[in-house]
Amino acid sequence: MKRKEIVRDWSYRAVHDQGEPERPVERELIMDILLIAGLWLDGSAWDKVVPALEGLGHRAIPLTLPGQGDGSASATLDDQVAAVLAAVDKASGRPVVVGHSMAATLAWVAADHYPERIAATVLIGGFPGVDGSVYADFEIKDGVMPFPGWDMFEGPDSADLDEEARRAIESAAIGVPEGVARGIVRLRDERRFDVPVTVVCPEFTPAEAQGWIDAGQVRELAKAKYVDLVDIDSGHWPMFTKPAELARLLAAAAEAATAVAKS
Repeated sequence: MKRKEIVRDWSYRAVHDQGEPERPVERELIMDILLIAGLWLDGSAWDKVVPALEGLGHRAIPLTLPGQGDGSASATLDDQVAAVLAAVDKASGRPVVVGHSMAATLAWVAADHYPERIAATVLIGGFPGVDGSVYADFEIKDGVMPFPGWDMFEGPDSADLDEEARRAIESAAIGVPEGVARGIVRLRDERRFDVPVTVVCPEFTPAEAQGWIDAGQVRELAKAKYVDLVDIDSGHWPMFTKPAELARLLAAAAEAATAVAKS
């Protein structure tokens, strides 16, 4: 249910043009936005995005997943899926579910379980896995998948991170339990393809993403009915380097989902 407060926000044009809007506009608070960080991150990854989203009139709900911040070493992928679904259940109205990097799959699985309960999914720097695929395939050591270091992410992924940011991210990284990493993705309801999808493209361009979809490399999105590809000038972790711009894109996705629901 929409909350009845009135808030002031910048126009949709400013999200894309990065120019000053002609005037502020008024609108109601739209919906809850659930934020799921990718591998090795907990809910604190969204600390700079949350106030920016709330300033745009939304309720931001960062999730700390089982095995990624709650201290559980025995967590499984099913546990993480259950945590996301529980957050959807608790949300006000039909939320937007945001998945960063590998957690794009978690957002997509949520849409698969609750196609009628979710307004939209937003996938940041990642794409959903297919039914029967392994969730994550990085190296496992002593029952966990540790952060692999920056060599693996050299280039566009990390070009906007200075040494201080890299140290902060690496020091806060949480080894992902093997039961999560080696869990099997399960998809069951083709109504997920009716849920609007926004792909935020950080280290790759919208044109590159569209090419991968057209080539059949992103099989799930090739079947999706509503797919919007939007650019952000950042590396793989825009929640750290471009939080305000990322928040504007998430707010725009929420508004677009509302328009689709009314059409």
